[in-house]
Amino acid sequence: MSNTVELTKENFDDIVPGPEGKDFVFIDFWAGWCGPCRQFAPVYEKAAERHSDLVFAKVDTEAQQELAAAFGIQSIPTLAIIREGVLVFSQAGALPEPVFEDLIGQARNLDMTEVKRKVAEEQAAEGQA
Repeated sequence: MSNTVELTKENFDDIVPGPEGKDFVFIDFWAGWCGPCRQFAPVYEKAAERHSDLVFAKVDTEAQQELAAAFGIQSIPTLAIIREGVLVFSQAGALPEPVFEDLIGQARNLDMTEVKRKVAEEQAAEGQA
């Protein structure tokens, strides 16, 4: 039994919390023909089992091209983390299990008040440019 959920453009708003949401979501962008994606899949599934309090979603980039494009996915696998409506991490490449576990810990320990403050500053600076 998988602890991951298939993420589509139809269910995106239900699964991924907006700015008021307190949860965060890990998203694995993958495709069936991608060797590194298949290698990363068991690592991702194990993490989903170990961290059942978090949401682990998978996006099949072949079936969900519009969603992949919205995230600017150019190579797969790509892992993205959204916390409280903020994209806090996005990186291509299959991660080894210890690195992925460390990343999960770092995501849990983020000071979201500080992250949101920095995002607001960046948006304000862009607005003045």
